[in-house]
Amino acid sequence: MKTITIGLDIAKNIFHAVHMTSHGKILKKKKLNRTAVLSYFAQIELSCIVMESCGSSNYWARELVNLGHTVKLIAPQHVVAYRRKNKNDYNDAEAIAEASQRDSMTFVPIKTREQQDAQIVLRIRERLIRQRTQLSNQARGMLLEQGISINRGWSAFRKVLPEVLEDANNNLTAISRELFNDLYEEFKALCERIERVEQRIKSFTETNDVCQQAQTVVGIGPITAIALYAAIGQGKHFQNGRHFAAWCGLVPRQHSTGGNQTMLGITKKGNIQLRTLLVAGARSALSRMDKKEDKLSQWAIKLKATKSFNIACVALANKLARIVWSVICNDKAYELKGA
Repeated sequence: MKTITIGLDIAKNIFHAVHMTSHGKILKKKKLNRTAVLSYFAQIELSCIVMESCGSSNYWARELVNLGHTVKLIAPQHVVAYRRKNKNDYNDAEAIAEASQRDSMTFVPIKTREQQDAQIVLRIRERLIRQRTQLSNQARGMLLEQGISINRGWSAFRKVLPEVLEDANNNLTAISRELFNDLYEEFKALCERIERVEQRIKSFTETNDVCQQAQTVVGIGPITAIALYAAIGQGKHFQNGRHFAAWCGLVPRQHSTGGNQTMLGITKKGNIQLRTLLVAGARSALSRMDKKEDKLSQWAIKLKATKSFNIACVALANKLARIVWSVICNDKAYELKGA
């Protein structure tokens, strides 16, 4: 019996499927409209369907799994090397099917609806923070044109701008004063929206077991915990904590040849937002470990004494990533061990 792999190139409306045997022989090509995808796969025999991990791929993966098919998601960068000739939808689908048949290929886990909900909240918060930063930077630049300087940072902006608006001796015209007041009202509205989103994040983490377990680790707060849940769920698809830390990009980048090992900066692979949060949490934890006597703190203190602060932060972030993976995967709260 031949094992059939179906490479499915998804898009907004038009999908392309390529049926391929385990020997790489193409049996069939099919062009599908979005509305006909599920009915088509409901009628064919159960197969292994492979898609690129991209927009809407998690939705289609869940729907196809419900039909009884085996579904795999593959990172787009792994597909490029297997696409021959010119780029078109059928060639992409063929490359997806061929890449998935390699024994060394790694796949992306399918996200649940709860994980996608967590991801939505994080992306909304990220967009609002970016808009708040853009607004404050624009207002600070325009105030400089009026000879008024405000320190960087949204907290300084929120504190100083009302004083600027109330100061009658700063030579602001009535029109500019009114416009800056409108910007300040918009700024306050963004701050309120960010606070509501963060409150929703806090409520989510209080009811989610994975987030609760993650927050028992030093340097892991609600935002990092929900980012971990959105990215890896329960982390079962990683072999160990070292693999998770490497996936986060918190390991040295290697450029070796001729038997000589050359280690460079961190690889910066994986989830950028998650890596940033882990390093920020490590930075906060490292600055508060001087008076603690547990094993983790003593290790971090010795590292900080021999390395620069930034290097020590990344090293601690690597260790925290491995610890939090173990905590999530084993469903067991973290306990600090005495030195």
